[in-house]
Amino acid sequence: MNARESISVFDMFKIGVGPSSSHTLGPWRAAQRFAMDMDRRGLLAKAHSVRVLLYGSLAKTGKGHGTDIAVLLGLGGEDPVTFDTAAIGSYVENIDANKTLRLLGKHAVPFDPATDVVFLFSETLPYHPNALTFLLEGEGFDPVAETYYSIGGGFIQQEGETPAGSATVQLPFPIDHAGDLLHWCMKTGMSISEVVMENENTWRPETETRAGVLNIWRVMRECIYRGCHAQGSLPGGLQVKRRASGLNRQLLQGRTYNGFEEWLNAIRAGGASFQYTLDWVSCFALAVNEENASFGRVVTAPTNGAAGVIPAVLQYFVTFCDGFRDEKIMTFLLTASEVGSIFKKGATISAAMGGCQAEIGVSSAMAAAGLTEVMGGTQRQVMMAAEIAMEHHLGLTCDPIAGLVQIPCIERNTMGAIKAITASQLALQSAPDYAKVSLDAVVKTMWDTALDMNTKYKETADGGLAVNIPLSLPEC
Repeated sequence: MNARESISVFDMFKIGVGPSSSHTLGPWRAAQRFAMDMDRRGLLAKAHSVRVLLYGSLAKTGKGHGTDIAVLLGLGGEDPVTFDTAAIGSYVENIDANKTLRLLGKHAVPFDPATDVVFLFSETLPYHPNALTFLLEGEGFDPVAETYYSIGGGFIQQEGETPAGSATVQLPFPIDHAGDLLHWCMKTGMSISEVVMENENTWRPETETRAGVLNIWRVMRECIYRGCHAQGSLPGGLQVKRRASGLNRQLLQGRTYNGFEEWLNAIRAGGASFQYTLDWVSCFALAVNEENASFGRVVTAPTNGAAGVIPAVLQYFVTFCDGFRDEKIMTFLLTASEVGSIFKKGATISAAMGGCQAEIGVSSAMAAAGLTEVMGGTQRQVMMAAEIAMEHHLGLTCDPIAGLVQIPCIERNTMGAIKAITASQLALQSAPDYAKVSLDAVVKTMWDTALDMNTKYKETADGGLAVNIPLSLPEC
């Protein structure tokens, strides 16, 4: 647990590359940071070798999550926000063919991915299951060994440093628990999103926050659209066929449209029956996580494995509840981010620490809270919605087949989205004093459950569906 962090909306929502925030984005950022640190210390130009050691969950499911690929890109100085995802394959193939890695794109060292990225399947470091160590050797300096932890949601922490997150600042409304958030809302009369915006103003002008949050939504929306129109099978050997594009065609009766707005208008024109709406929510969630599984550009929300829940619920609101105004988008995402930060501070958003309740469960709670506020719910109803959503994800295990973020991960995003909408509806139709379980109580319960959960259900592919589905996979 990491209480007393100052966490911004842009810490909870990060633009990156799939398939995993903890196993792909985090190691990518760690490798990038290590290389930049070595360069600042003047060691990069003197280096003649670099190796990467992967521990625990990063070792056991690293191949399926692309951890080995991520560290190559990070050491090469590439950025996950801007790197052309279509070029990932050729980038890695070039390193493998030439047995050379250009650190930060400027200093070449011999490098064989088959031997210089080491998977230590039986070793786990005590602080966190997602650990990796970088070893650098060269002329004129002692060998360097630095260890980083990928602690979920793309957050990284170097061994010995304080918890990751935005730089420590004096926020006008410090929040560690849901009770703190409710206290500030009651004291000021502000909504949750208004309180969050006041805190964000400590870091940057409000115009920058607005532009950044709307850009987050743009990336989410583009991901939905791409996923709804991409066909074929997902990489990794399971031969999982993309379903979002087929469902999209079926729901639109085979018609095609030019661009996002025309497509969205066609969806709206199809009506708003329960079955139709339900199918589209599932389609939106499938689309995002199929893109995620294909090393596509997604937004951690709060993780990559759960990246489809919040976009699906927000797209549902935009499409079927006339929620297309920028102000509503802002309100939704600001509220959702604060709920996510409360779970990160009081429990975890890492499946390697807490199972899938820490990813799908948290994303569902975030989405339920955001939807409830934009639908006119009170502050207490918003927190009730978040609590309901998480309460019915407690104990959810993380058991990815073959260590890939595909089965059951992709479908779980549809379930998380539907539960979020249901939780919001229940909260909106309930008196706030009906709730017998507080959001803080369910956060604590989630953490207690995480501590009790067997390690084999924490993103190791050592239990659950991962060992009960007979598969014959090619060498990865």
